[in-house]
Amino acid sequence: MEAAQPGRRSTRDWLVDVLVFVIGFGFTVYVTYDLLQPVPSFVPEQAGNPGWLIWLDFVCATVAAIGLWWRRTRLMIPLAIFCVAISSFTVSAGFTLLIVLFTVAVHRRFPVLAVFFLGITATNGIFPFLRPENGRHYWETVAWGSLFLTIVALWGMVIRARRQLVASYRDRAERAEAEQQLRVAQARSVERNRIAREMHDVLAHRISLLSLHAGALEIKPDASPDEVTRAAGVIRASAHQALQDLREVIGVLRDERAEGVPEPPQPTLGALTALADESRSAGVKVSLDVAVEPDGVPDGTGRTAYRIVQEGLTNARKHAPGTTVRVNVAGSAGDGLVIDIRNPWPVGGLTATIPGTGTGLIGLTERAVLAGGRLSHGRTPQNEFALTAWLPWPT
Repeated sequence: MEAAQPGRRSTRDWLVDVLVFVIGFGFTVYVTYDLLQPVPSFVPEQAGNPGWLIWLDFVCATVAAIGLWWRRTRLMIPLAIFCVAISSFTVSAGFTLLIVLFTVAVHRRFPVLAVFFLGITATNGIFPFLRPENGRHYWETVAWGSLFLTIVALWGMVIRARRQLVASYRDRAERAEAEQQLRVAQARSVERNRIAREMHDVLAHRISLLSLHAGALEIKPDASPDEVTRAAGVIRASAHQALQDLREVIGVLRDERAEGVPEPPQPTLGALTALADESRSAGVKVSLDVAVEPDGVPDGTGRTAYRIVQEGLTNARKHAPGTTVRVNVAGSAGDGLVIDIRNPWPVGGLTATIPGTGTGLIGLTERAVLAGGRLSHGRTPQNEFALTAWLPWPT
C-alpha cells in the first residue's frame, strides 16, 4: 500500500476518478465564476480581488484538478508539492487540495503524510495575508483551515489502517490455504509411504513362500505326480492368499476409520504361531518362543512386533535358506517388549536366492522408531545374524 501499482484501471477506478475530477474541477469553475461577479454570493468575503489573481487561481486550480487523474501513480508526490505551493493563495482549488491530502494519507506512509500536512498547514498560515477575508479575524481563518485539513488527514489514515488490516487478513488466509495444501501434500506422501510399507510387509512374506515352493519343484524334476499336485496346491493357495492380502491392504488403506481404531489386516502377537507354521510348511526351520501373554500386549506394540518377526523370517528365507531361525519374544509391562531373531551366518556370506528391494530392514527400523522403540541388526561374534528390537510396553 505504499503506492498504487501502475496498470489498467478497473471500472471502479474509472468511476472514482471521474467523480473526484468532477468535484475538484467543478468546484474550481463555480468558485471562479462566483469571484468574477460584482458581488460574490458563495465567497462574499473574497470580494474585491483583482482579476489577474482570480484567473491565476483558476489556472493553477485547473492544473491541480487535471493532476487528480494520476493521483494514485508516481506523480502523486509532484502533485502534492504543487498543491502545497498554490495553497498559499488559491481559493478555487479547495476541494482539490483536500482530495490530494486524503489520497496521500491513504496511499503513503505516515512520514510522507506528515511532511505534506506540515507544508500545507504552513501555507494555510500564509493564506490570510495574501487573500484576506472580509469580516474574519486572521486566527479564525487559520483555525477553520487547520480543522478541515486535520479531519481529512485523520480520515485518510483510518481508511489506510482499515485497508492494511483487510490485506493482512487476506494474506493470513492465503498463507493458511497454502499451509493446508502443504499439509495435504505431506499427508499424501505419508500415505504413499505407508502403502509401500504395508505392501512390502504383507506381500514379501507370501511371495517368498511361493518362490520356495516353486524352487522345490524346479530342483526335483522327477517328483511323483502326487508331490507335484501337492506343491501346485500349496503354490495356488499361497498365490490366492497373497492376492487376498493385497486386496485387504488396499481396502484398508482406502477405508476411513476413526483414529486409533485397528485396521485389518492387523495381526498381533497371537498370530505368530500361524506365521511360523507357514514358514515351516515352506521348509524353513523355525524355533518360536513367545514368553509373554499375547492378549496382555497393547495392540499397537503387538502389530509392530508381528511385522518385525514377519520381515525377519522373510530375510532368513532370502539370505540364509536351510538354516534354523530362532525367534524369541519376551518382556513385561513397564520394561518393554524385546524381539530377538537369530539365524546362523550362511557359509560363503549372505546370499539372496530370492530377489528383494533391500528396504525391508529400513522399513522395520522406521516402524520401530515411530512406535517409540529401537531396532538393530547385524553379524554377531557368534557368527550369527541377529535382528533385535525393543518396543515400549506401558504399564
